[in-house]
Amino acid sequence: MRRFALVGVGSRAQMYLDAIAGTHADAARLVAWSDANPGRLDWSQQRLPALEGARRFDPADLAAVVREESVDAVIITTPDATHADLIVRALDAGADAIVEKPLTTTADGVRAIADAVERTGRSVTITFNYRYAPRNTALRQVIASGAIGRVTSVHFEWVLDTAHGADYFRRWHRDKATSGGLLIHKASHHFDLVNWWIGDSPVRVFASGGLRFYGAENAAARGLGARPERGTTDSELRDAFSLDLRRDPVLKGLYLDQEQHDGYLRDRDVFDPGITIEDNLSLVVDYAGGASMAYSLNAHSPWEGYTVTVNGTEGRAELTVVERGAVLFDEENRVVVDPSARPDLVVDEGARPVSERLVVQRHWEPAREVDIPEGAGGHGGGDALLLREVFVGDEPDELGRSATWRDGVRAVVVGLAGNRSLETGNAVRIADLELGLAARDLPGAGA
Repeated sequence: MRRFALVGVGSRAQMYLDAIAGTHADAARLVAWSDANPGRLDWSQQRLPALEGARRFDPADLAAVVREESVDAVIITTPDATHADLIVRALDAGADAIVEKPLTTTADGVRAIADAVERTGRSVTITFNYRYAPRNTALRQVIASGAIGRVTSVHFEWVLDTAHGADYFRRWHRDKATSGGLLIHKASHHFDLVNWWIGDSPVRVFASGGLRFYGAENAAARGLGARPERGTTDSELRDAFSLDLRRDPVLKGLYLDQEQHDGYLRDRDVFDPGITIEDNLSLVVDYAGGASMAYSLNAHSPWEGYTVTVNGTEGRAELTVVERGAVLFDEENRVVVDPSARPDLVVDEGARPVSERLVVQRHWEPAREVDIPEGAGGHGGGDALLLREVFVGDEPDELGRSATWRDGVRAVVVGLAGNRSLETGNAVRIADLELGLAARDLPGAGA
């Protein structure tokens, strides 16, 4: 049985805690856990009595805890800007690291992780759960089969709706210094998918975008008027963009009830001043093998999902996914969503289900639809498969879905270069980031 420590007991961590306390209790044991807010530990302990006995520790004491508790792997689910430091400390103390995306938010973080991996020989697993969603593995299989020939270009559009997309502008993600912006925090998922789908590495990025919907200036320009400081209020200024933490037991337990410890507000108004991330982004990405990608991200769409088209020398593959067809509200102003996409919000059982369609068309042939196995659970069925890989592992996987730190780097460098491109207005080569990685670590990095 492997011994785990976990750092960061927020909403994302609950998935791992549930797996350790339940589905994978025979393969994993939580021996230590930590959060800067002790109230979140209290709430999680009360929710999962099976985890009683796990040692609590200060995040600063991670290295000592790894050694004293003989920890095999550390699960890191803290704010993005802290990932690199925690990964390095875990590796140097003798444990492997399992980290939520993104790997890190800075070039310095990439260098530090690369040095620690080389120094210690330990492993770093990035939990890219979208790789495990059946629809995404189906596209991977189509491309790997050669059905569309050599990939020449990719068009990828991802839209976040006003339930999900707005949430990034309420919480700590709104600060680019902490999250790296949506190009790092959210889009690293998408860049990893493309790298994995086409088996290639990015070499140059040009980006354009800005904060065009959320934020105080945009609200004023549209004449929205006075806003509540936070969503958890009985103020008449509340509207559909206000998140009331009192209406959801998880958000209330993890955040509202724990504000006394650290003052963190999980429900800030999305039209506040001081938001430093973008909500509309467009990129052109060139790859070492000669393909290019046109990518766009919108964080205020009325529906949620993505469309991806892969063009090749022998044909074309098109994947269309609707994760939620609309954001609706009931008579009590509660969000109505699809449970597979947002289990933390109030759900109407009659909400529109996920739809997905993968079509392949070769030159001179009729189009054919590819069957997609049904997935159950979060992220299109990816979470359950990912958790099995994390806690059980050792199963052959011809699709190569388990992601290493190198995969994490390949994903995050697109966002790093994209952010620099936004600042300078110029295309940025990955080599310009001066990551100091050898060709074996990041093919194409020096191109």
